[in-house]
Parts: sequence; structure tokens; C-alpha cells
Amino acid sequence: MVIEPILISLKTASVAILFTFVIGTFLAYVVFKMKNGVIKSVVDTILTLPLVLPPTVAGFFLLYIFGVYRPLGRLLGYIGIKIVFSWPATVLAAVVIALPLMYRSAKGAFQQVDPIYMQAARTIGMSNVHIAFRILFPLSGPGLASGGILAFSRGLGEFGATAMIAGNIAGVTRTMPLAIYSAVSGGNMELAYSYVVVLVLISFIFVWGLNYVTEHGSNKRRASSDQD
Repeated sequence: MVIEPILISLKTASVAILFTFVIGTFLAYVVFKMKNGVIKSVVDTILTLPLVLPPTVAGFFLLYIFGVYRPLGRLLGYIGIKIVFSWPATVLAAVVIALPLMYRSAKGAFQQVDPIYMQAARTIGMSNVHIAFRILFPLSGPGLASGGILAFSRGLGEFGATAMIAGNIAGVTRTMPLAIYSAVSGGNMELAYSYVVVLVLISFIFVWGLNYVTEHGSNKRRASSDQD
């Protein structure tokens, strides 16, 4: 079994989650704080859309935006940056596809925080930034961690968008899902089985971690409620 697709997948998912976690949490916080219901609903729909669209559609839009003959692609080309059919394209695809999971998880975690804590903080003069970092984010920790695990796992298994914008270049953009596809297409079922086992094992570990974080967070909340 060639180990490169495994390393590429792990590297892609690891880098992608850094962007996904920060961007998804920030966007969830922005939407959480919005007052205008119509604008909030529109933004929420746009941010959730990649979750329901086929990944190939998301890949098509990415290819349309970052293609070498598109305005943004040409602009990046002038400064020596090429996105399409390169390793950064695998990261971009993973971020776009996994972002809705992180966003929805973070938003749900924020909504579960009792508003009385933030109201009490405002009465003693705490700013919104301090409230976010001292109260909202810590209390939302289990939900944010769960979102991060889901987003990482989704980025690790991304196929459609990656194939569209990054291609299937051995040693460069061939992630495990693409390696499985290539092996099956070439009739090498033994190799495909090997990658499937590795991908399932990694996914199992992260899903187990997600369950642990969720249950641990629930137990802490119950213990805190009992003390109150």
C-alpha cells in the first residue's frame, strides 16, 4: 500500500481544520449576535448551503472562482499563487465542505448557553469581546470541540469537491478517497480495501472522540446543575 494518500489526507484535514474551526466559530458568533431576523436567516442559509449541495457542485463553484482563466485565478497567478490542481486546492475543498458542520455546531453551542450569564456580565461592565472569550466560548467548549471533530472527519473524507478543483494527482492531491476511487477503477480491489480499512479506523477514532466529548460535556453540565 502506498502511504502517500494517507499522509496527504491527514495533512489536508489537519491544515483545513485550523481554518475551518476559526472561520466557522467566528461566523457562528457573528450570526448569533445578529438582530435583524431577515438578514440573519439569509446568511444562515448561505452558510449552510454547502451542507446540502452535492460536493461536486461546491467544487464547480470553486473551480469557477479560482480557475486560472477566471479573474481571481488570474490575480493570484500574477503573484505566483496557483490554487487549481495543487495541494492547497485540497485544503480549500475540505474547508468549504466542512465549514457548515463547524458553523452549525458552534451556533448550536452558543444558543445553548444560558443568557443570564452574559446578562450578568454586562451588568458589571464587561465588553462583548470579554464576554465572548471569558463566558460564551468556554461554556460552549464541548459543542465547539464536537464541531471541530466533525469538521476534521468530513475534511478527511472529502471526495467530490477535491476531485473537481484539485484533481487526482498521485503524490500531490490524491487523498485516500481519491486513492480508493483510483484503485477500484484500476481493478486493484486489495489496495482499495487497505485504504478503506485505514479510513474507517481513523473515522472510528474521531467519532468515538466526538461521543466522548459530548458525553463528558453533558456530565459536566449535569454536575454543575446539581451543585446549583
